[in-house]
Amino acid sequence: MVKHLALKKALLISSAIFMAAACGNENTVKENVVSSIPEIESVAGVINPAIWPEVSTAALDPEVEARIDEILSKMTLEQKVGQVIQADSNSVTPEEVKQYRLGSVLSGGNSAPGDLPYTDAANWLAAADAYYEASLDPEGVEIPIPVIWGIDAVHGHANLTGAVVFPHNVGLGAANDPDLVRRIAAVTAVELNVSGHDWTFAPTLAVPQNDRWGRGYEGFSEDPEVVKSYGGAIVLGLQGEVGSDDFMSSDKVISTAKHFLGDGGTVNGVDQGNTDISETELRDIHLPGYLTAIADGTQSVMASFNSWQGQPMHGQKALLTDVLKGRMNFQGFVIGDWNGHRLIPGCTETDCPESLNAGLDMYMAPDSWKGLYESTMKHVQSGKIPMERLDDAIRRILRVKINSGIFEKPKPSARPLSGKTELLGSTEHRDLAREAVRKSLVLLKNNDQTLPLAANSRVHIIGAGADHIGKFAGGWTLSWQGGEYANDQFPNGETFLTAVQREVEAAGGSVTFDAVGDKVPDDIDVVIAVYGEDPYAEFMGDRENVDFTPNDLNPERLSDFRSANIPVVSVFLSGRPLWANPEINVSDAFIAAWLPGSEPAGVSDLIFRTDPAYDFTGRLSFSWPKNAMQVKLNKHHPEYDPLFEVGYGLTYADQSKLDQLPEDSGLPEGMVAAKGVFFEKGQTMEPWRFAVAEKHVNIPFNEGGIKIGGYDKAAQEDSFRIQSSSGAGLVSIMSGYTLDFAREAGGEVELSFDIKNLAGEGDVMIGMNSTRFAVPTTSEWQEIRLPLSCMDGLTYVRHAFAVDVESGTDIGVSNVKLAQKSDKALACPE
Repeated sequence: MVKHLALKKALLISSAIFMAAACGNENTVKENVVSSIPEIESVAGVINPAIWPEVSTAALDPEVEARIDEILSKMTLEQKVGQVIQADSNSVTPEEVKQYRLGSVLSGGNSAPGDLPYTDAANWLAAADAYYEASLDPEGVEIPIPVIWGIDAVHGHANLTGAVVFPHNVGLGAANDPDLVRRIAAVTAVELNVSGHDWTFAPTLAVPQNDRWGRGYEGFSEDPEVVKSYGGAIVLGLQGEVGSDDFMSSDKVISTAKHFLGDGGTVNGVDQGNTDISETELRDIHLPGYLTAIADGTQSVMASFNSWQGQPMHGQKALLTDVLKGRMNFQGFVIGDWNGHRLIPGCTETDCPESLNAGLDMYMAPDSWKGLYESTMKHVQSGKIPMERLDDAIRRILRVKINSGIFEKPKPSARPLSGKTELLGSTEHRDLAREAVRKSLVLLKNNDQTLPLAANSRVHIIGAGADHIGKFAGGWTLSWQGGEYANDQFPNGETFLTAVQREVEAAGGSVTFDAVGDKVPDDIDVVIAVYGEDPYAEFMGDRENVDFTPNDLNPERLSDFRSANIPVVSVFLSGRPLWANPEINVSDAFIAAWLPGSEPAGVSDLIFRTDPAYDFTGRLSFSWPKNAMQVKLNKHHPEYDPLFEVGYGLTYADQSKLDQLPEDSGLPEGMVAAKGVFFEKGQTMEPWRFAVAEKHVNIPFNEGGIKIGGYDKAAQEDSFRIQSSSGAGLVSIMSGYTLDFAREAGGEVELSFDIKNLAGEGDVMIGMNSTRFAVPTTSEWQEIRLPLSCMDGLTYVRHAFAVDVESGTDIGVSNVKLAQKSDKALACPE
C-alpha cells in the first residue's frame, strides 16, 4: 500500500549510538548515546546541535512526497491553518471541524462524549464518525483532509468503559522487560481501534530525577538506559515495524514520544517547571528514550511543558528544529501539549506565532483553538509566520496521515476492529495485564520468609483500597485524576479483595475484610494490609517531600496485629518511592505494588503459593529513600545513599532479615505533606492551620464571639464547626507562608468542600485568598465546588479556605481540598 512506501526501507541507525545497552551500567549512557560526537564547550542557554546524536533514516519516498505536493497545491490557506490546530472534543463540534478544516481532535483526560469523562465504544464511535465525516465534507474545498483523533491511553485505553487498565509505567519499569511493554502497547492499540481512535499520546519517555514530581509514575525509571530500552519497544507495539505489512495496519495507532525534552528534570520536581541543568546532562539523561523511539519510527513527538534554563520547550527552536528534526532526522510532526504554547514570553493561549516558528507543527489548543486559528491566520498573511514554515508543518502532518492510512480508511465505525467490544477485557488481554502486575511487584521485606502464604490460610484483609479498583489504578483512569469511581465502572476488572477471595476460598481457606482495620479478630492466620497514595495526575501530585501520609488506613493499627503474633503483609500502592519506614517496620513482608491497575490477581499470585508457582522478579527502577527529604536520589549522582538502591528486590529464597529502620523522617517542622489537601479526617494538613483575623489559633477556639471546634459528619469530629454568637471577621485555613496555585488555576482545578448550615439556610461568603463566592447552604450536607480560575492572586496563597463570618453564622465544613473540574462548580462572582 502507498502508506508504507514512505518508510518501507528499514531505518538505518548510525554507528554504535543505538547499540542495545545493558541496564545497570552507569557508563552506557555516554558510551552508547554520545560516542563519536565532538566535544564543544557549552555556553549557558545555548544548544550546540553538533554534540547531539544523529539518527540516520531512509530517504523520504518520492511517491509519498509527490502525493503531499499534489495535496498541498490544492489546499486553501484556511485549510493549511486549520491543519496545524488541534481542538478538544469538549470544545469543538463536527460542524466547526468542517468550517475551520481542523487537522485533529483530542479528548483530554476529562473529555468524552456525554456527561462523564469516559464512555463506551458505541458513544466514542458515534463521535468519531461525526468528526471524520465532517472533515471529509468537500463543500468549499478542492481536497478535504481527514481528521485524526488522539487521546491519552497511557496505561491502557482507560477512558473506554471495559478496557483493560495496565500497571502505570513506574511499575513496568521495575519489570525490566521490553518485550512485555511491546505486548502491552499492542493490546492498547487494539482497544483504541475498538473505539475508533487513531492516535495515542504515548509513550512517556521522561526520566524522573526528583520523586516530588506529580508525573513521576508516568516514567519507567530514573535510569535512562531502562527508558531507552522501552522507547522503541512501545512504538513497535503501537505502530508495528516500519516497512512491514504490520506497520500502521488495522490494529495499530499513531504513537507519540513525549515530552520533549527534560520534563523529568525540573527544579524541585515541579510539574511544568524549569529544567536547570547543563546541555550535556539534558542530552545524556533525558534523551535516550527518544533515540530508540525515533529509530523505530514514532510518527509524532510532543513538546514538553517544561523549560530548559528558562527557555520554554514550546519555543525552543534549537531543540525542536535543529536537534530533533535536523540532527536526529525526525520526519514526523511535533505536537504541542495542552495550551503549552502559552508559556512562551509574549504568547497567550490564543496567539503564539513564536511556537510554530520554533518548530511546533500542530498546536494543542483544547479550548483556545478558535482564537488561535484566527491569530495564526493573521500572522501567516502578514508574513510573521513564513509560508515556508507553514508548508513544512503541513507536509509533516500529511506525511503522518498518509503513513497511517487515514486517507484510505473508511469512517471509524466501519473499520475492522470498530465496536468489537468482545476484545475489551478478553482473556488474552486480562492475562497480559495480570502478567504485567506480577512482573512489576518488588518485594522489599520478607522477614522470616513470611511469603509465600499457604492459600488455605485464614486471611484478614484491611484497607478500603483492597475493595476499590480505582485506588489500584491511580490517575489517568476513567478521568484525568482518577479517583472514587464505583467498581462496576470497571466491568472487565476486579478488586484485590475479590481476587484473594477466589484464590483462598478455592483452597479451603477463608477471607474476612475490614476497611478500617481497627479490630483484631481472634481466628485469623495473617493480615494483608492495603494502603498507599490516593490517585492523582500531573501537578495535582506535586509534593514538597516524599513522606508517606496515611489516608484511608492508619498503619499504626498494624502494630496491634503484630502484638497479637499475627504476621502482617503490606501491599503498598504508590506512584513513586516514598519514605515509609514506620510502615515497613510494622510489616513482616512489604510489597511495593506501585499502581497495578485492574488485574490485582497478579498481586495475589505472588502472595500465595500457587500452581503454577510464581516468584518475585521485579527490581526497583527508582531508588527508595532513607528519609522523607531524599527527594532527588539517583544512582548517577554523587553521595548516592538510598535505603534500597536501583536494582534491589527480594525473591522467596532470600533469607536476609531487614532490621528495625529509623523512624525520624528528617522533615523540617511545618513542612507541607500534601499541597492540595487542607482539611481531611478531622485535621488540617501541614502547613495549613486554622486562623482568625490572620492569626493562627488552636482548636477548640472560643474568643470574641467566634467558636471553632470539631463536628461529626461521617465519623467523630471528622469535620469542623464555625459559630458566631456576636463576632464577625475572617476565619480561614491559613499557611504560615505563601504557596503558588497559579498552575492549578490554569488547569481546571476547583476548591472542593462539604458544607452544612446548622442555622437553617442562606448564603455564606467563602473563597480562597481575597476572592469570595456567595455559597448557597441548606440544613443538609452538600458538596460545593469553586473554580480556581475565578480567583485572584493565586501566585501567593496563604488562605486556602476563607469564610467571612457574621453574627449568627453556624456552619459545619468537611473535606476541604483541591479537586479536578466537575459540572458542580459555582459561577464566578461578578
